[in-house]
Amino acid sequence: MVCVQITFAACNVLYKLSINDGMSTIVTSAYRLVFGAATTIPLALIFERKRPQMTWRIFWLSFLSGLLVGTLFQNLFYGALTLASATLVSAIYNLIPSMTFILAVAGGFEKLNWRAAAGKAKVTGTVLGLAGAMLLTFYKGVEFDIWPVKINLLQPRDNEDEVVDTVAEILGILCVAASCFCFSLWLIIQAKVNQEYPCYITSIAMLNTIGAIQSVIFGFCVVRDINEWKMGWDIRLLTSAFSGILASGIMIVIMAWCVRTKGPLFTSAFNPLMLVIVAIAASLTLDEKLYLGSLLGAVLIVVGLYAVLWGKGKETQKQRRELEPPDIMEDSEATRPLLSP
Repeated sequence: MVCVQITFAACNVLYKLSINDGMSTIVTSAYRLVFGAATTIPLALIFERKRPQMTWRIFWLSFLSGLLVGTLFQNLFYGALTLASATLVSAIYNLIPSMTFILAVAGGFEKLNWRAAAGKAKVTGTVLGLAGAMLLTFYKGVEFDIWPVKINLLQPRDNEDEVVDTVAEILGILCVAASCFCFSLWLIIQAKVNQEYPCYITSIAMLNTIGAIQSVIFGFCVVRDINEWKMGWDIRLLTSAFSGILASGIMIVIMAWCVRTKGPLFTSAFNPLMLVIVAIAASLTLDEKLYLGSLLGAVLIVVGLYAVLWGKGKETQKQRRELEPPDIMEDSEATRPLLSP
């Protein structure tokens, strides 16, 4: 999951560069899913040759997954960047662990267990991660300069007079909140799919394929200029290929495996880590500043993440002890030779 968040952070930096180059986010999302489908379909054919029969229920769950995390999440999230400030979008994006925790408890995939130490750790860690993300986003404080050399990859634009549009900003906030809900709901659906259909690579390949079809149709309905869909050997192709092959291809397969082995809460708990990585990477490559709030927020995020992982580890140990046969100790006592007085 750390590798997943590093890859997603690199995608955000590349998206910012492609948006600065004038590329439509709708077109980028469509190409991303096309590259993702081209990556995951061969993986499914190679590693999951023997798979159970596909049912209509699994197909519709895959269709819903492609709609949620493919079409809706990407278009809502990156569309929100054009309506609201990146600060607000990044802050609201970190609601995903909290939303996932609520949905996971409601769906029976996680137990609250507030009386137990593990349950308190999960709740406290989720709250700390959210608080750290908010602190990193909204509080600045003293500026830090940690890089001896800085690289600014963004090209300066002319006439960059920003006018705050309250209606557009509110619409952007609603869009990113809806995208977070779509992502959290997909984690719950993926957990359900993993229970009924064990071939998670095949399910992700179907997700990308269905999402690509939906996004391309939606993209041509919105962006009808064929020139907007043309790409050369530039940042647009790099962004689409990198985000498609790695993020929507390999990394989302890893996420599905993590949902299968550790649950949706474990997977979503790493989301605030991306904000820390983006802040560090942007300070080096995009000439953005690092502040005291960034460091304090990063500490809270790491502490919160550790608390969630500790709680999940305690629950896993408890489940393993419960699965052990209760008569192991009795058998060992029975077979132990008697000692003479």
